Amino acid sequence: MSDSQPVISLNEVIKSFDGRVVLTGVTFDVHAGETMVVMGGSGCGKSTLLRMIIGSFRPDSGAIRLWDDDVTRMDEEELNRLRLKFGILFQSGALFQSMTVAQNVALPLQEHTALDQATIDIMVKIKLELVGLREHADKYPAQISGGMKKRAGLARALALDPQILFYDEPSAGLDPVTSAEIDQLMVDLTKKLGVTSVVVTHEMDSAFTIADRMVMLDKGRVLAVEDRQWFEQIRDHEGELDEDRALIRQFLKGDAEGPITQRKLGTNYAEDLLGAEAEPRIVPRPSVTATRSA
Repeated sequence: MSDSQPVISLNEVIKSFDGRVVLTGVTFDVHAGETMVVMGGSGCGKSTLLRMIIGSFRPDSGAIRLWDDDVTRMDEEELNRLRLKFGILFQSGALFQSMTVAQNVALPLQEHTALDQATIDIMVKIKLELVGLREHADKYPAQISGGMKKRAGLARALALDPQILFYDEPSAGLDPVTSAEIDQLMVDLTKKLGVTSVVVTHEMDSAFTIADRMVMLDKGRVLAVEDRQWFEQIRDHEGELDEDRALIRQFLKGDAEGPITQRKLGTNYAEDLLGAEAEPRIVPRPSVTATRSA
């Protein structure tokens, strides 16, 4: 897989807002047919990175290429043409509430193709069947569950037969069983359709289920870009690790103690408020065991 031409390539990408650096020197490739999971804690820059790849934000410096196109140098019209090649599943599903599930899925086909309505209706049924929603085509978003909304959003993302699928926190707000079902659907679609997937998540059960490779962000920098097995070994390692790998292990395991916690405790409230030294008042708690097996 690593010998193939990258479908997505980021090189030394830097982004800041109001003088605050959000991403610094981000570099990695995504290859055809693989699922790349982008993970990290809240505020690490995951969603900003995703928005830059799809052209919603422009980096301060660096290059972002999709196939042979540098999205950082494209105008809005060029970006819109490029966007026809990929689909996006937004965190909320982002369905139009006044439209049925079928109408939501039909919309991209009506807007971006010259297909007649009869053909569009057939295409919609095919996409809904892929995500297990064909029998719910005439329901409105308010009439279906959170997991079904995610499936409907995925069907719409698939409407134009994209070569790349972007997922923004696909498991957010779902119960464990529904989350597992969405994960399995993503894996099945990747196998059936051969699409390239980029998944932004901090849900480790999902990440280890769907990923071929993973990239770990921390405070806007890349800590590691490795295959899933490498991250599994770090997660399960019992001995001493260098600071970056210890940070990765703490995040993957959800440990209450480690470099992430120590960093948060580094600036004490009393010290900040009064200039006085004080002992941390946070009592470490036992780690939380994942509900689903890796």
